[in-house]
Amino acid sequence: MTTVIPEDELEFHFYRAGGPGGQNVNKVSTAVQMRFDVKNSPSLTDPVKARLMKLAGSRLTLEGVILITAVRHRTQERNRADAIERLQTMVDEASIRPVYRVPTRPTKASKERRLKAKTTRSTIKSGRGKPRQDD
Repeated sequence: MTTVIPEDELEFHFYRAGGPGGQNVNKVSTAVQMRFDVKNSPSLTDPVKARLMKLAGSRLTLEGVILITAVRHRTQERNRADAIERLQTMVDEASIRPVYRVPTRPTKASKERRLKAKTTRSTIKSGRGKPRQDD
């Protein structure tokens, strides 16, 4: 189940970026900073919101907004698509409910097998030493 984030919940800010592009870098605002308000998003359930906020780490602001900066590409459209794709990847990962391990106890027979194996191994290893000279 993939949760798709509607475009109206995303806020984009474009600015000039360094990197490849020659003189075009100085003229065109190609870098994208995308903001997504996780706390107030109606399209996500509360457990997914909590996991997403934990997953966001340092990209999460104190107000509960995820900031994603995309400057990999030379065009505004590709950077915008890259930012959306990265957010979607995070949402998909947060949508997976973690599987909790039910703790179990070892059986009496398995404990006995383990101790028997340890004793056998100990006997084998103790026989590897130098023979003792008893008087």
